[in-house]
Amino acid sequence: MRKIKILTIFGTRPEAIKMAPLVKEIENNNDIFESIVCVTAQHRQMLDQVLELFDIKPDFDLDIMKENQNLWSLTSDVLLKTKNVIDKVKPDVVLVHGDTTTSMAAALSAFYAKIPIGHVEAGLRTFDKYYPFPEEINRVFTDYICTYHFAPTEKSRENLIKSQIPSDNIYKTGNTVIDALLYTTKHYDKDIDGLNLNPELRTILLTSHRRENFGKPIREICEAVLELIDKNKNIEFVYPVHPNPNVKEPVYELLGGKERIHLINPLEYSQFCSLMKKSYIILTDSGGVQEEAPSLGKPVLVLRDTTERPEAVEYGTVKLIGTNKQKIVSAVQYLLDNQEEYKKMSEAVNPYGDGLASRRIVDVLKDIKV
Repeated sequence: MRKIKILTIFGTRPEAIKMAPLVKEIENNNDIFESIVCVTAQHRQMLDQVLELFDIKPDFDLDIMKENQNLWSLTSDVLLKTKNVIDKVKPDVVLVHGDTTTSMAAALSAFYAKIPIGHVEAGLRTFDKYYPFPEEINRVFTDYICTYHFAPTEKSRENLIKSQIPSDNIYKTGNTVIDALLYTTKHYDKDIDGLNLNPELRTILLTSHRRENFGKPIREICEAVLELIDKNKNIEFVYPVHPNPNVKEPVYELLGGKERIHLINPLEYSQFCSLMKKSYIILTDSGGVQEEAPSLGKPVLVLRDTTERPEAVEYGTVKLIGTNKQKIVSAVQYLLDNQEEYKKMSEAVNPYGDGLASRRIVDVLKDIKV
């Protein structure tokens, strides 16, 4: 019997982090699988950092990233260029991840070629098609055209069943981001002394980059940071600033040059993991950070009004606080002042997995008939 040919397609840094342990697990079973990796490079530099960390050398690099790219051109580029890869490789299955435009368009490309698709991190929902935008529709669309649905949690499995996805095609696996996090923190505890953090201060890590937070929301977030810094002389903020000018320009305008606010370039994943471990509180609009930080015992305040990851909210590791300035200030101040509440959040159980999600996915793929 010939090997099962698996084409894995991803393009952003978050996708790469979550797909890397799965790619390595497929490679570890090279007696069964032929692994082919295609990156769209929807993100370029940030993607390359992750590929280097996990020692993944793509077989195809579509290099589609353009300055200030829009969703129309990005979708068409991914669709057309992955068609060429699929035509050449003729895979038995195409694997995509999550909710990016790369995932949606690559899945559509495979669907047009009548190739079975596996969706890693399937079933997440906010049930609001415009929030997060365009990720919610990307994820729903991808789920409907896939054959294999790798749901990270029971809640995501239930969402798929409610969406009339056949239960025989759904596999609850845990989230591969926990595989990546545990591997990275074990093997790469990176030095972050270059950030010149003050060990006498509590570090608050901030990340915000989503489209729905462009404009007024990002300015409100920055104004909240300024008020918190003014009220609390024992804290400092670290903000790895996304290069998108819709983020970078207002952030540097409002926070640049301020005392105890460190605006830095996006970190390599291993450094970012070390920074999460160092932090006292994490403020974020990132989906991945909502999943990762609880494994490190860090309370997470989410700068969004809804989340497709409600499990962490239910378990108490995460709180939704939105982007209103006073709500942000109030939520952070409460954790800074209330040790009991801080302890409750930091010690809650992470619902997203045990570090074995990639192995479970590969076990399913082993049964593909070729």
